[in-house]
Amino acid sequence: MGVLGVVYGDIGTSPLYAFKASLELFKDVPIGSHEVMGLLSLIFWALVLVVTIKYVILVMRADNRGEGGILALMALAQRVASGAGLRNALGIVGIVGACLFFGDGIITPAISVMSAVEGLGVSAPHLKEFVLPICVAVIVLLFAMQSRGTGSVGRIFGPIMAVWFLTLGVLGLIEVVQHPHILLAISPTYALALCMHYKSLSFVVLGAIVLCVTGAEALYIDMGHFGARPIRLAWLFFVLPCLVLNYFGQGALVLHDPGALVNPFFLLGPSWTRLPMVVLATVATVIASQAVISGAHSMTRQCMQLGFLPRMTIRHTSTTEEGQIYVPQVNGALAVGVLILVLTFKTSENLASAYGIAVTATFLCDTMLAMVVFRRQFHWRRSTALLVFGAFFALDGTFFAANTLKIAEGGFVPLALGSALILLMTSWKRGRDLLLARWQQDSMPLTPFLARLPQSRTVRVPGLAVFLTGNPDYVPTSLLHNLKHNKVLHERVLFVTVQNEDVPEIAQARRATVSELAAGVHRVVLRYGFMESPNIPRALEELGDAIGFDPMQASYFLGREVLVPAMAPKMSWWRLWLFLAMARNAVPATEFFRIPSDRVVELGVRVAI
Repeated sequence: MGVLGVVYGDIGTSPLYAFKASLELFKDVPIGSHEVMGLLSLIFWALVLVVTIKYVILVMRADNRGEGGILALMALAQRVASGAGLRNALGIVGIVGACLFFGDGIITPAISVMSAVEGLGVSAPHLKEFVLPICVAVIVLLFAMQSRGTGSVGRIFGPIMAVWFLTLGVLGLIEVVQHPHILLAISPTYALALCMHYKSLSFVVLGAIVLCVTGAEALYIDMGHFGARPIRLAWLFFVLPCLVLNYFGQGALVLHDPGALVNPFFLLGPSWTRLPMVVLATVATVIASQAVISGAHSMTRQCMQLGFLPRMTIRHTSTTEEGQIYVPQVNGALAVGVLILVLTFKTSENLASAYGIAVTATFLCDTMLAMVVFRRQFHWRRSTALLVFGAFFALDGTFFAANTLKIAEGGFVPLALGSALILLMTSWKRGRDLLLARWQQDSMPLTPFLARLPQSRTVRVPGLAVFLTGNPDYVPTSLLHNLKHNKVLHERVLFVTVQNEDVPEIAQARRATVSELAAGVHRVVLRYGFMESPNIPRALEELGDAIGFDPMQASYFLGREVLVPAMAPKMSWWRLWLFLAMARNAVPATEFFRIPSDRVVELGVRVAI
């Protein structure tokens, strides 16, 4: 039941606008059986080829230790790839797909909520002027509730979406039973006939048809929460039949009642069902939006853990579920972006022109990464991998090309957002790599430092000092500055390094590695996956007697870097400016690693990059 509420919210609300948006492209020609049957055939085969075969049957096999999503797929592809050049190229593909996911995420809440509330114009025409204010109110409420978490609300998501899909299926089935000939549209010959007859217009139509498969990647992203089998079963035996019945029911209605072209979804049922359907549709779109927003928060944490974004505030909204997180900066940015879209485009019809291009570009990225995984990890023959995923690449590429026609009408919005995020992420990654190289250049190797320590006259004072260091083989700059200014070293010293691995989660047995370097000096390496949030005090406390850790006696020494441009910067001036701006606004390490602020000693250091 939970699968329906989380995984299928986005694709489950597509019947609200996908068929209607496709029909509106034929407004200059009489719409008859030829057009309706052709559109239904295109929708049916898009659901079968893109969602069922590509994602449900194939891509979901490529799990990264149970987790899915484009970043998990990217990490998996990089792990099995040979050569640094290929790994870097795959990293770029993954980042492009992740950035475009955010572009899609900002449009989904806007178009979903608007298309649902617009049903008021059908059920109660005198309330049509209140559609936009209601949309704004729903969206503000949706984002305001994020900080409270989705645990309690999530328990009712599944049953509501089950009612939603059953309603879709029953309303469609009633119309299909009355006009059973509509089922002939399952034949691909109707899709081919439509494309051959309208030629260039059919290419434009593909840009609208793709609206019925938006949310397909959610099946893959949420695989870690539910497992592949429940997602596959729910799609094949419940969600897909209900969606197909509803689309075909809308088509049958339009054929025998041309007046239903105004809004075939809300006119599908009897008049008494229209107002309840508006309410149910609004709730369903809120659930669909919630899934996308939660996905954006999770994707942000993954990007931070993989080193593509600076540290941000992460708040856990559940004491039991690690995956339920809230990122205030991301939530605020999404809320502002969605409200701007709603107030700018004003109707779901206008917003549909901006929807689809980011989705199809993400499909292309998934296809490229999956081809590498199936070739290298599943040992497919080169010819088989090229044939299968080449066909999907051609299909996704056709959908993407059709959506490029929407760029001038609003498709530039997700592309602009995705491009901006790509520049930010690549600038941050490049800056961090240069900073690490500078640290290694200026730092002292740890082994000779410890070898000279017994002969030195360094005063050892009581207490436990925890030094955070990015490289376990070098002396932390904070320790060097502490020796330089305070001339003392604590009796017990811990060098703590946090390493992020390209796996979703680290088993507790592999979480920490402890090694004694000298008398009273230990090295602790803590490992975290990209789906986890580091908590250094908790991890050290779990080690307990192995390192003699006492949380009330520990003092954490951190270096606070003041980043400045070098005389000869190795980054372009605008990338350097972006990196420095992000670094200044990054969340402090104390907050990100959940270190008690009253036990922290910060030592400043000036670093030129």
